Amino acid sequence: MGKDYYKILGVGKSASAEEIKKAFREKAHKFHPDKPGGDEQKFKELNEAYQVLSDAKKRSQYDQFGSTFEQARGQGGFHGFDGFRDFSDFASGFSQGGSGGFQFDFGDLGDIFGDAFGFGSGSRGRRKQRGRDIEVSVTVDFLESVFGTEKKFSLNKAVACSKCHGQGAEPGSKVETCKTCGGTGVVTRLQRTILGNIQTRAACETCGGEGKTYSQKCSKCYGTGMTREVVNMSVKIPAGIDNGQSIRLSGQGEAGEKGAAAGDLFVKVRVTPDKRFRREGDNIVTVAEIGFRQAALGAKIEVETVDGPVTLKIPEGTQSGKVFILRDKGVHKLQGRGRGDHLVTVVVKTPAKLTREQRKILENLDL
Repeated sequence: MGKDYYKILGVGKSASAEEIKKAFREKAHKFHPDKPGGDEQKFKELNEAYQVLSDAKKRSQYDQFGSTFEQARGQGGFHGFDGFRDFSDFASGFSQGGSGGFQFDFGDLGDIFGDAFGFGSGSRGRRKQRGRDIEVSVTVDFLESVFGTEKKFSLNKAVACSKCHGQGAEPGSKVETCKTCGGTGVVTRLQRTILGNIQTRAACETCGGEGKTYSQKCSKCYGTGMTREVVNMSVKIPAGIDNGQSIRLSGQGEAGEKGAAAGDLFVKVRVTPDKRFRREGDNIVTVAEIGFRQAALGAKIEVETVDGPVTLKIPEGTQSGKVFILRDKGVHKLQGRGRGDHLVTVVVKTPAKLTREQRKILENLDL
C-alpha cells in the first residue's frame, strides 16, 4: 500500500506549489528532531513527501502511479529511479557526493535546515552584515510643525573606521588570499545527519567568510572596520509634519560591516501642543467667545491664527456653535500643495449676572 504524500503534508491534490511549500515549512518546523517535541520519523516522511510533490515531474508520476511504482517500471513511466521501489529511498536517486555524501537542493527552504545542517547563506559565503537601523526623537513646537524647520542633534553610533576606511586591516599591512578557503569565503564539510551523509558548505572560520586575511588588524577598530563616535547631525523638518510621524534618512544609520551598506536613521517627530490651536488633519481648530449683543447685532472680532491676528466678521443673529472658515490659514499639506483651513467655532457667552436695568431691558424685548 503506497503512502499518501498529500495527506502527510496536509494538503489537497489540487494544492499549488506555493501551498505545498507552505505546508512543508510549517510541519517541518514543528517536527524537526532538534526541536522540543520533534519527531524524527515524521520529519523523514515530510521531507520524503516534499521532495516528490515539490518537483513537477515527480508529482505527475506520483499522481499517475502512486508512491510505489511496480506498474510504472513495467510501463517505463520512471527513468533514473530503478533500484528502489518506494520514494522513501529517494536519496539514492541523487548524485553521490564525495565519500558517499549527498547534496540536496532545498531551494529557499534553507532557513528550516540551516541551523542543523549548515545550509543557507553559509553555502554561498557569509554575507557582510548591513548596518543597524536606528531611531531618534526630536521635539518641535506647534508652529515649527506647521511651517517646517531644521533641527540639529548629536548621535552616538557606529561609523566606518577612519583609519582603515572600514576594511579592518592596518594601513600598509599585507593582505593575502585566505589559504583555508582559497579566497571563496566558504569551506565544504561532510556531515552525518538523519538523512545520511550530507555535503554542506559554511563560512570559512579563518577569514570569517571574507576570502582574505590580513597580516595585521587595524589598531583603531581591532579589525572590525567600525568605531563608535558622537556625530553631529541635522534634519529638515518638512512643513505640515504631524506628531508621531517619522522622517527616514537612508544610509544615515550605523555603518555596515566592512563595506556593507549602512542602515537607515528614522527621526521621530514629537510636536509640543499649543494652548491656542488644535490640529485636525490639515485644518486648525480654535474657539472664540462672543457676547450676547455681538451675536445679536453682529460685530468684528480679532482671531489669532498661525499667521498672526486676523479680523473676523460676525453677522447679526449668529448662533452659538456656528463655525466660520478662514481659507488657507491651516497647516501646509505634506501630500500635495496648499494649506488646510482655520475653523473658528463661536460660542455665545451668556452673562452670569445682570444689573436691574439690564434685566428690565431684556424683559421688555420681544425675543
